[in-house]
Amino acid sequence: MTDTQAATIPGPAPASDREPLLKVTGLTRHFPIRGGLLRRQTGAVRAVDGIDFSVNAGETLGVVGESGCGKSTMGRLVTRLDEPTGGKIEFEGTDITHLSVGAMRPLRRDIQMIFQDPYSSLNPRHTVGTIVGAPFRLQGVQPEGGVKKAVQELLELCGLSPEHYNRYPHEFSGGQRQRIGIARALALKPKMIIADEPVSALDVSIQAQVVNLLDDLQQELGLTYLIIAHDLSVVRHVSDRVAVMYLGKIVEIADRDALYRSPMHPYTNALMSAVPVPDPRRRQRAGRERILLTGDVPSPINPPSGCRFRTRCWKAQDVCATQEPPLTALATGHQVACHFPENAPAGAPEATAS
Repeated sequence: MTDTQAATIPGPAPASDREPLLKVTGLTRHFPIRGGLLRRQTGAVRAVDGIDFSVNAGETLGVVGESGCGKSTMGRLVTRLDEPTGGKIEFEGTDITHLSVGAMRPLRRDIQMIFQDPYSSLNPRHTVGTIVGAPFRLQGVQPEGGVKKAVQELLELCGLSPEHYNRYPHEFSGGQRQRIGIARALALKPKMIIADEPVSALDVSIQAQVVNLLDDLQQELGLTYLIIAHDLSVVRHVSDRVAVMYLGKIVEIADRDALYRSPMHPYTNALMSAVPVPDPRRRQRAGRERILLTGDVPSPINPPSGCRFRTRCWKAQDVCATQEPPLTALATGHQVACHFPENAPAGAPEATAS
């Protein structure tokens, strides 16, 4: 049996058999707004405002939501590329929330990030060999057979030719550049990868190839993914569980199939209704009409009281303005932050909200 075969995982293990690799509790990130002659703080942008979730070893958690909801900021916080304002981040049981740069350096081997834009995330002055080999030099790792051999193996693993070692990023297409970024993230054999919109900047014809590559790498190397995206079809294809964010908060978390089959938060329902269906008759048979949300997304500087979605929600009542709904686990396996969830079974918060 080869090393590659030994690392192969037949498929995701049941959730009950897996231990949380990443656990986030009450995570917040407020960006201060300063003004006046003395540059005093006059407010704050609540980009991430108290979120809780966990990611089990070997699974993929997809995070969806419209632009500006705090998805990318959350990804940068988890990888400690940005400093949290509050809350707690645990990786393999270790609190990494406020670790210094030096203390965080060894953990960089286990947590890597794939960035959204394959054009700006690669240094145009460096060759592919220098870019993919950078993690080895930064961590002082000398792979067996040398850095060049290791880089060429990574390129081949990601669907590129080993002969690309001496080429520059401008010689590659967008999909190839993203493969280079993926190879760089895999260099130190991480346990977890945060992928921030990994295919949104690519042509639709290339997106499926990159998504399938990520899926194959997970099966072969036993990776754990946190994939941030706004394309619901991509998230459905790659995720085991899905978290839905709105204005700095997580409003629903559920297994992929349960979420797409029976979404419970009104905002999730609105997102699902916007997924295009090529055949109008199929949409009619499914009984799902497009939900058009009224009004604009509130400002994260001054979010609404109570439930943040209430200003655009067709089910909002007085309690929604005065009480913020907690993220509550239901018998169906969903976690929903709503006083009046849709598709809710008897005994759900809808029955007790009044």
